[in-house]
Amino acid sequence: MTDKTIGVLALQGDFREHAASLKAIGQNPVLVRRPHELEQVDALIVPGGESTAMWKLAATAEMFEPVRKRVADGMPVFGTCAGMIMMADRIVDAAAGQQTFGGLPITVRRNAFGRQTESFEEPIAFEGVGELTGVFIRAPWVESVEDGVEVLARVTSGPATGRIVAVRQGSLLAVSFHPELTTDYRVHEYFVAMVESA
Repeated sequence: MTDKTIGVLALQGDFREHAASLKAIGQNPVLVRRPHELEQVDALIVPGGESTAMWKLAATAEMFEPVRKRVADGMPVFGTCAGMIMMADRIVDAAAGQQTFGGLPITVRRNAFGRQTESFEEPIAFEGVGELTGVFIRAPWVESVEDGVEVLARVTSGPATGRIVAVRQGSLLAVSFHPELTTDYRVHEYFVAMVESA
């Protein structure tokens, strides 16, 4: 357990599941919906959901620029699925005018694995964690990374073999899949360790 406060961006998506995962490993997460709540946290999880809705809700709640600034200032951030899209500097197949918090010099493709009906689970090898089950729901994948971005996991079987599904650069971590929808908390523990060492 870290003595630092981890927030979960709670505007849209599966923020409750992330909060439950953090509680399961002894953390006391804060649900973040307003700028003053963001100021109280040392790190942030950006959950899965719908990236265009998240972007618009963040703008409406006056959260978009505050989050963007905290990311740029070095706050540890963990994004899952739509959260990975929100952390990417570039999006392929973006919605018209879609913006992201940015910070990770990667290019992601929205809905790369297909529609909701094509959701699947796949074993993946996650560097520093081990083998785990990735739950992919309308998930993005990483098309390309720039220098300094560490690739932590790729799809190891099926038609998407080799596609990048987890990356890290410094205090920023992003995955295509949903670790919060399983009872395997190792990816959350990995992020907590990042927060402790930041």
